Amino acid sequence: MFWTKKKNNEEKKGGQIFFLNNKGVPDREDEKQILAVINNLVDGLLVFDQENRLSLINPKAEKILEVERKQVIGRKLFELNAFVNFQPLVSVLGTETEGVLKKEVKIKKFVVLELSSMPMMVDRQRIGTLVILRDVTREKLVEAMKSEFVTLAAHQLRTPTSAIKWSLRMMLDGDLGAISGPQKEVIEKAYNTNEKVIHLINDLLDVARLEEGKLLSRMTLVNIEDVIQQVADRYSEDIARKRIKFVFQRSKEGLPEVMLDVEKMKIAIDNLIDNAIRYTLPGGRVKVVTAVAGDEIEVQIQDTGMGIPEKDQSKIFSKFFRSEKVMKVETEGTGLGLFIAKNIVELHGGRIWFESVENEGTIFHFTIPIREKFGEFITKEFY
Repeated sequence: MFWTKKKNNEEKKGGQIFFLNNKGVPDREDEKQILAVINNLVDGLLVFDQENRLSLINPKAEKILEVERKQVIGRKLFELNAFVNFQPLVSVLGTETEGVLKKEVKIKKFVVLELSSMPMMVDRQRIGTLVILRDVTREKLVEAMKSEFVTLAAHQLRTPTSAIKWSLRMMLDGDLGAISGPQKEVIEKAYNTNEKVIHLINDLLDVARLEEGKLLSRMTLVNIEDVIQQVADRYSEDIARKRIKFVFQRSKEGLPEVMLDVEKMKIAIDNLIDNAIRYTLPGGRVKVVTAVAGDEIEVQIQDTGMGIPEKDQSKIFSKFFRSEKVMKVETEGTGLGLFIAKNIVELHGGRIWFESVENEGTIFHFTIPIREKFGEFITKEFY
């Protein structure tokens, strides 16, 4: 196949594409340069024509997929299923290669590829599809090792912090004898600091489970408004102390029950409500609204807090990210809450996004799909 810059005319013969220069003949020099680039790419490259026939495969893709060019060139996408390492790619691309997509696929036991597919357009007409295969196996192994280390370290820290917690609690409750006022004050500070460490450990374990795809476990059919109410009740003292007007506006028509891992969804909702209350000034307002939106349930958590600066909005769901504005008024926090909330919502098949104006407030939205069958949810998405 000749693969060169289009200069003037284009002619197709026998599944190959010839690009002609202004004199109407193939531009051999450009062709050689571009073929040299393609052949030396560190990523695998596949090109499909308009009929979804494989018209180009570079040496790196041959090596990754363990095939030879002569075996696969000219075959349609569905015919490539005959080759074992092509099967995961075909299942992702489908029988058509329309549209743009990016997804990780696993071939063989320990090889993970990042697949990127995009249509090639000329004068608004699709002339083929470009597929790029990037080997991310090493990165995935490093991530797995990091996650394993975090999990191990967090589990090892859980035992001593739990022992410290209950020892301090016994002293505060007077189980070991009376303590003076100054002693109690010091012990309470130690107890609260230890609680923060326990919270961080739990967040790290949740992140590790998320990255391993193991966070959701006990799926049950429930009314999400009841789950929200249980979380909101925990904040009654904070709401009263800050004199915040808290409103929970339930759906007027009532909500259908949805499939949730209740304990994990409570973590997501808790992070969102906690942020809303934490970053709203005394006398402000926090409102939770639920409604049916098509085949989803939408939940909104609105606040009149400090808002998210525009420069930070693209990073707000990133792991360990904390806005400079937030850190000026509060040094506590791990920067994991919104990362965890986003992943829990998405594991349930939902979406999460926000709108925010600095110094005016923020509205977080998330959705949970309405499913009629328990088996459909579990079978298709988790096992």
